[in-house]
Amino acid sequence: MKRCNVCEGMFEDNFEFCPLDGRHLTRAAELPDPPTREFSVTLVNSDGLPGRLKTEISFVLQQLRKTWPELREDPIGVSSSVLTRWASALKRAMLAPNVPAATLTALSLVLSVILALILFAQPPTRTVLDIETEEPAHLVIIELSAKTDHEGAGVGTGSKGRVGFASGKGEGSDSESQASRGGGGGGEHNFRPAQHGGVPQPSEVPAPITPPLPHAMLPIAGVDLDPALWARLPLTTYGDPRSKSEPTSNGPGEGGGIGTGTGQGVGDGRGNGIGRGEDGNIGGGRKNRGSDGIGGADDNDPRDTNRIFKADQVTQRARIVFKPEPQYTEEARRNQITGTAILRVVFSLSGEVTDIRAVHRLPMGLTERAIAAARQIRFLPATRNGRPVSVYVQLEYSFNLY
Repeated sequence: MKRCNVCEGMFEDNFEFCPLDGRHLTRAAELPDPPTREFSVTLVNSDGLPGRLKTEISFVLQQLRKTWPELREDPIGVSSSVLTRWASALKRAMLAPNVPAATLTALSLVLSVILALILFAQPPTRTVLDIETEEPAHLVIIELSAKTDHEGAGVGTGSKGRVGFASGKGEGSDSESQASRGGGGGGEHNFRPAQHGGVPQPSEVPAPITPPLPHAMLPIAGVDLDPALWARLPLTTYGDPRSKSEPTSNGPGEGGGIGTGTGQGVGDGRGNGIGRGEDGNIGGGRKNRGSDGIGGADDNDPRDTNRIFKADQVTQRARIVFKPEPQYTEEARRNQITGTAILRVVFSLSGEVTDIRAVHRLPMGLTERAIAAARQIRFLPATRNGRPVSVYVQLEYSFNLY
């Protein structure tokens, strides 16, 4: 038998070279027996993680202290040397066996997954919030019935005219012939409707209206209303003449007035005037001082482009062609807020949603989401005798979580 002095393998006598390493074989009888190998234990550092981390940081700091003088004297040369070493190490790593193939394979796999997601992934079924337990807000459109008050029917005039509380056919005290415009509202977040009552006296100094009031100590406090359109109604308390509620309440609006609007006026408008409209006075729309005497004007003038009709007064109702649904705010969803936001709006003859008023509000941004959705509604205007007209519409947005 022959033996290889390198791998210590035993081979037949007819072999001259080791088939494993190509070395000459030696007859086994001519070699001493190999020494007996013993198992040797390699001790591994048993320090904890903080100790080993401290050692590594100390080594890095030591290397930095050694390198700092050279870096200070020749920063460009030292930086170039370091970059060269890094480039060489990277080159050696990339030229190692199987590294290029593995890199290309990994990149191909990642690109394939991205491409598959783009081509085959289903788009989300929700926008804004993708929550399986959420039901989208439901929109209900209710065109106001014939029993609903509006600017065209006046505020407190009955059959006497379009606006104003006194008897007559005029619309205000201005010398220039024009229609009276404006409005106001208020409330104190009461859960009851605004109480029935008279309107405070006209005054340029608005003041919070606290039923039952007449307080003699505030003779100049009142609402922003043309004196030609005001009359002392035979009522013992201040309130909204259109209301049918008797219990004392300023109404669900805000600002200190009476009603469902905002301000120190009376009604569902905004400002210190009376009724729908804004900035004061009465008649709807933006404030404009009317003329031609006390009381109100004729309610049947079809040439008045500023007039807003009820649903039963138009020949063909407005037709909606696009109505987006509002989505939950994150805060409202987290607090499980549900309910219905009710908006009173005008579908104007120009095809825009205007005069948006919140009749019933929801907290945590849901009312604002409903108003934003209402502004985006697109429709074909209502017509009256073949002419586009503006019409009142009530929108209800229901927010539910299941």
